[in-house]
Amino acid sequence: MQAPHGAHSGKHKCHGMLFLALTDDRGRLLWISAARPGRSSEITTARYNKLVERLRAHELGAIGDLGFTGLDDDVDNPVVITGYKAARTKPLTSAKKQVNKLIASVRAVCEHAFAHLKNWRILAKLRLSPRYATTLLRALLVLTNTKVAP
Repeated sequence: MQAPHGAHSGKHKCHGMLFLALTDDRGRLLWISAARPGRSSEITTARYNKLVERLRAHELGAIGDLGFTGLDDDVDNPVVITGYKAARTKPLTSAKKQVNKLIASVRAVCEHAFAHLKNWRILAKLRLSPRYATTLLRALLVLTNTKVAP
C-alpha cells in the first residue's frame, strides 16, 4: 500500500549505501568512511565517523557541500567549511553568492574523485551488509590509487 500523494518523497531509501570520502586538492582519494545504510544523512554519517574530531586531531580542514552545514560548531576556527543556504524568506546577498561560487569551484576538482569511484559498476547494484560494503569500498580505494605500470 502506498502512502497518499505528498506524504513521502517516493525515493527508495531502504537500499543503497552512503559513505563519505576525503580527497586532496588534486582530487585524489585519501579516505573513505565506513558504509552506512542509504537512509542516513551526510551529516549523521560524518558525526558517526567523528570526522570533525579526526580532522582537528591531524590539523586538517575540509570543504563540504551544503549537506554538512552545521557540522562544525566552532565559529572561530572551523574545520569543515560549507557554503551558505538561502532562507525561505531571505535570499542570499551577492557576497554570499560569491562565496558559494568560490567553494563550488574548489570542490569541482574533488568531485572528479567521486566520479572515478562511480566508474566501478559494482557500486551501482550494491546490496550488501554495510560491514561487507565497507571492506569493498576500502579495496576500491586502494585500486583507485594504484597506478598500473605500462
